[in-house]
Amino acid sequence: MINLTDIHKSYPTRSGLHTVLNGIDLTIAPGEKIGILGRNGAGKSTLIRILSGAERPDSGKIHREMSISWPLAFGGAFQGSLTGLDNLKFICRVYGVDYLDKIDYVQDFAELGEYFREPVKTYSSGMRSRLAFAISMAVEFDCFLIDEIISVGDARFHAKCQTELFEKRKDRAMVMVSHELHNLKEHCQRVYLLHQGALLSFSSSEEAYESYSKGG
Repeated sequence: MINLTDIHKSYPTRSGLHTVLNGIDLTIAPGEKIGILGRNGAGKSTLIRILSGAERPDSGKIHREMSISWPLAFGGAFQGSLTGLDNLKFICRVYGVDYLDKIDYVQDFAELGEYFREPVKTYSSGMRSRLAFAISMAVEFDCFLIDEIISVGDARFHAKCQTELFEKRKDRAMVMVSHELHNLKEHCQRVYLLHQGALLSFSSSEEAYESYSKGG
């Protein structure tokens, strides 16, 4: 179980503090798939970062009883001067996982070829995303965080990612954020709307999207 209680988050701007999250409450049960709709700038990525532990809220409580991934396909934690392989080793050590039996899987899945042993700073954004996704699948989590960025690579690679995440790990909890309903409707049991700092609940994904379409 993961519980967020009264989460607040603001950022300073030239015109003063801008409140992004204003009293967010959310509970995620094992195996539950939750979708969060919201326009660009609504705070979806902020909420995902807070869930993952990459960012702290200004106030409120987070109680985690499940292991949580970093946002999928997000390579911000990579050390650019290290190779893809060295980054895999480092991340596995952080999560207490033996990297030796992960090397072949990550190298094969990410399809980086000889670049797997080259510094990550030489990678294109797509290569970094493929490596991040592959490592995310190599390190098993109870809950996966998906930040509008499942479409990694071409259609063939995208289909491979979908199978790896949504079929092979269909028993895991997931939190998906998006500004498009079709990205959530296929996989999520509950859909919320993040609007003006509040997380609004609805009886159906269609009702959530109707409110979203009206700007509410």
